[in-house]
Amino acid sequence: MSEQQEFRHELEATLAAREETGKELEPQLVDRFADRIEQEIERRAKAEPKREFPRSGHNAPMIPLALGSLGLAIPLIAVAGAKADFAGVLVVCIAIVLVNFFWARDRS
Repeated sequence: MSEQQEFRHELEATLAAREETGKELEPQLVDRFADRIEQEIERRAKAEPKREFPRSGHNAPMIPLALGSLGLAIPLIAVAGAKADFAGVLVVCIAIVLVNFFWARDRS
């Protein structure tokens, strides 16, 4: 029996037990099934090797973000400048800086 079939069978058994026992034991049945799912997730997480970005240098993962930010900044600044003048350009620049700042802060 595959894992998916096993979980399906266990869920069906939990639902059948709920019908037989009534609503008073429902929280315990749900908790037991949720614990089983969490255990399986933890088992799979431990079994899989951790994936990391290939690093050729210390800041290698930040290069795509920087290039993407510059690529998006050009049309955004053009549209903001045409529609909202200097204030629009300023808002776009601040937004791009904040996105890059928070992304870099979360990565370190």
